Amino acid sequence: MKLTPRMLNHAAYVTHDVAATADFYTRILGMELASTIFDDHVPSTGDDFPYFHIFFRMADGSTLAFFEVADLPPRAKPSHPAYEVFDHMALQVKDRAELARWREWLVQNGVEVLGPVDHKGMIESIYFHDPNGIRLELTIPLDTEWNRHTKQGYEDLKRWVDTKERAKREGRDPAKALIAMIREAKKRYVSPA
Repeated sequence: MKLTPRMLNHAAYVTHDVAATADFYTRILGMELASTIFDDHVPSTGDDFPYFHIFFRMADGSTLAFFEVADLPPRAKPSHPAYEVFDHMALQVKDRAELARWREWLVQNGVEVLGPVDHKGMIESIYFHDPNGIRLELTIPLDTEWNRHTKQGYEDLKRWVDTKERAKREGRDPAKALIAMIREAKKRYVSPA
């Protein structure tokens, strides 16, 4: 029997200001404040510090959660810009019209928004940050099967790993080898205009 999780229960992040976080997720993103927990130690690890844990519910019942810890030092600056670009949470909205309304709402509320961005016909997205600096994405699928390309996914994964490993074995720069592989793939998969 194959085990697969049923749904996203919650994704959790650290906040330095739970009040600003609660305002943003309830007032700006329209989520319900679903639950809270506070304690003087962490049950899963036994760490001995007070924390406040807050959950915000989305329309499908899944939640985003945050932990505030008193006197927590600021987060260290990432060692590479990819951490700030790729670490994010993507939330799906109904359609392009709703995505446009979200963009307008966010801008009206002083939130800096990037996009819309079309991701090669798969999804369209806008990007912004919450008060904690966490990168968020609101997105809509353009391809109704966007998360059902399993066979292609395995082929792409193999191509990426093989290219990287071959470059390492041959003493070449893996990043340069991957760039060459990507450019060659783009030439083959250019869709007709």
